Amino acid sequence: MDQYQLIRHRFAVEGASQRQIARELGISRNTVKKYCQGAEVPWARKAPCRVPPVITPEVLTFIQSCFDEDGGAPSKQHHTARRIHERLRDELGFAGAESTVRHQVARMRAKLPEVYIPLAFDPAEAVQVDWGEATVEIAGRRQVVHLFCMRLCYSCTPFVVAFPSEREEAFFEGHQLAFEYFGGVPRIGFYDNLKTAVKEGWGRTAREQRQFTMFRAHYAYEARFCNVAEGHEKGLVEGLVGWIRRNALVPVPKVKDFEELNRILLRRCTAYLHHRIQGRVNTVGQDFDVEKGCLLSLPLRPFECARLKESQVSEFATVGFDGNRYSVPVELAGQVVSVKGSGYRVRIFHREREVACHDRCYEKGRTLFELSHYIRLLEKRPRAVTHARPVREARLPALFWEYARTFPDPEATMVRLLRLVVDNGVEAVQQGVERTRALDLRSIEVVAHYTLSEKVPQPAALAAFPVNPPDLGRYDDLLMGGAAR
Repeated sequence: MDQYQLIRHRFAVEGASQRQIARELGISRNTVKKYCQGAEVPWARKAPCRVPPVITPEVLTFIQSCFDEDGGAPSKQHHTARRIHERLRDELGFAGAESTVRHQVARMRAKLPEVYIPLAFDPAEAVQVDWGEATVEIAGRRQVVHLFCMRLCYSCTPFVVAFPSEREEAFFEGHQLAFEYFGGVPRIGFYDNLKTAVKEGWGRTAREQRQFTMFRAHYAYEARFCNVAEGHEKGLVEGLVGWIRRNALVPVPKVKDFEELNRILLRRCTAYLHHRIQGRVNTVGQDFDVEKGCLLSLPLRPFECARLKESQVSEFATVGFDGNRYSVPVELAGQVVSVKGSGYRVRIFHREREVACHDRCYEKGRTLFELSHYIRLLEKRPRAVTHARPVREARLPALFWEYARTFPDPEATMVRLLRLVVDNGVEAVQQGVERTRALDLRSIEVVAHYTLSEKVPQPAALAAFPVNPPDLGRYDDLLMGGAAR
């Protein structure tokens, strides 16, 4: 370093010649020539890049051909550097060391680090869609729910709704709810290669499921499918899945049903509109106000998301759907009905009239009963009430049976109580029975009286409805009119 400083000073400041500097410092003229003008510095070191002479163009071509062969093979059956060296030795008579081949293979396999290109979208140009999973406690039972996530690409406005499954009908219903929340439809949707959307292939070669094509046609937007294992192609919604889990579902929420859970998710999505993303001028909500005006309008008629099926009612007044059975009124036994299964409900129709609605069950081999469907049959056959499955699975208070057994005909009495339950609800009948027992009375008529009184609005409740005083002067007008005639 000292010599470099003297060379630069003598040459640049004092104007000495290269020959003179070399003689005074006792160093080579080549060294003085190298450093005097500052074109090179002594502290810079060039990385060695010498290629051993044994690595000929023929060897390089062979190594590249090994890489090409790996393209169609499983990842665990790709060429290692040792295997390439063995093949070079056996097939080309290569005389170099394995370490030489290993260094060359490492140089040729070197690739760019994981870097992503920042993307930009116009308002209403695109939306990204994905599924996620989370654990929640519903009605005291911990279970895994499926989160349908959609995020607009311009404003980053999120929408999340929970379903019991990722079936096709839930997939379409999630879209429908999201479009209604946004107030319109974007022009392009980005997806993974979901089985509910893709019949075969992936990415650009994907062939859509017929039902998904019908859904897209109804809402007039295009679909783009990502490449396999390239989640960064829809990074906005990938981030949304983790964000909603961390911010809305920690700690594990305890809710009574999916409606309550979805209200929690919707509140969190709405609160996000006040958030300002780093590097942006506007809040998410301000950009969303711009984007809403550019969305495609919703069709006048919503798409039928439910899965449809026609089924004949059995002699037990049940119909089959998706591996389970659901009850209908006993009058429909033997009739053909239409079953519509959505993400949350199973609705049953007869001659375009809804005759039953059940919460959808995703366990197999179950039968779901509705007590009201069998009450007319029980009134005709009261002796069956003790072992009737619709009654047992209704989980009625033990108080009802205890009270019915105090009558001479407990089965008929229990059926009369069930009729009150069907017409007025369990809580009202339970309070009616309790008040009757407190008076030490055995009378279904008294139970019915107290049951109905529980449903009659109390005076305090009636006071909430204003009543205008009558205008008595109108009677005078009527009397005067009659006298004139």
